[in-house]
Amino acid sequence: MQKRNLIRFDWAMKRLLRNKASFGILEGFLSELLYEDIKIESILESEGNRESALNKTNQVDLLVKDSKGELIIIEIQNDYFQDYLLRILFGTSKLIIDNMERGMGYNKIKKVISVNIVYFNLGHGEDYIYHGTTNFVGINKHDYLLLTKDEQLVYHTEKISRIYPEYYIIKVNEFDDIAKNTLDEWIRFLKTEEIEEGTKAKGLKEAFEKLDVLKLSPTDKADYDYFIKEWRDSYGRVVGNYNKGKYEGKEEGKHERNLEIARNCLNLSMPIPTIAQITGLTEDEIQSLKSI
Repeated sequence: MQKRNLIRFDWAMKRLLRNKASFGILEGFLSELLYEDIKIESILESEGNRESALNKTNQVDLLVKDSKGELIIIEIQNDYFQDYLLRILFGTSKLIIDNMERGMGYNKIKKVISVNIVYFNLGHGEDYIYHGTTNFVGINKHDYLLLTKDEQLVYHTEKISRIYPEYYIIKVNEFDDIAKNTLDEWIRFLKTEEIEEGTKAKGLKEAFEKLDVLKLSPTDKADYDYFIKEWRDSYGRVVGNYNKGKYEGKEEGKHERNLEIARNCLNLSMPIPTIAQITGLTEDEIQSLKSI
């Protein structure tokens, strides 16, 4: 494994990969994920990818327009969001509306693909890559609604699922670090920031050459160091709050169990000092249960 000190992909998306000279890295990642040869026409500005104090460590939105005119949102999310699945729905919906012009026909609505790279436990499932599409299934005959030949000409596709937004969710932390294919090589890089020698994944060789910390300018290096510090602080807060909540929950549950045991002991007319010894409760706490 090549141990060169490589830049985190989320910071690179904010500062380096918007440069046309680095499009090959993003094109490689998207080509491996979407199983087609993606060519980036431009990086567009969106409300989500503007710099602010709130999004320095939480999110990175990159809005890409490919050579087919399709729009691809790439978001990296480090912190837990309970409503994240609705958040990505809002993002695609807003993008569609923002790209509609007055008097524009519905057949001109742009295709949107939402790519979400998450570093928290989202949902419950055994895989680490999920793909979501829209299809219509018959309630009675359980068949799939298909496009007619004329409709295929209107929508420029044979599949209804290709009309609607598509969603990809990559749960990086669920990856077992063993690359079984070229897409896995990319996910391993997203998780470990390391690229294995002899990789065949599109874009990774270019990433190895361009995402080198030692090649950063002094200004970018200072910004990157600050980003890493903020990310570590944010991660520490999340882990600390989780462990604190877990401990407090255990302690609260333990106290409730002891109260229940004390009630049962009182019902058996056991002496209060004995109950206190069994449960660890004070005699006053046990005495107060007698009046409830």
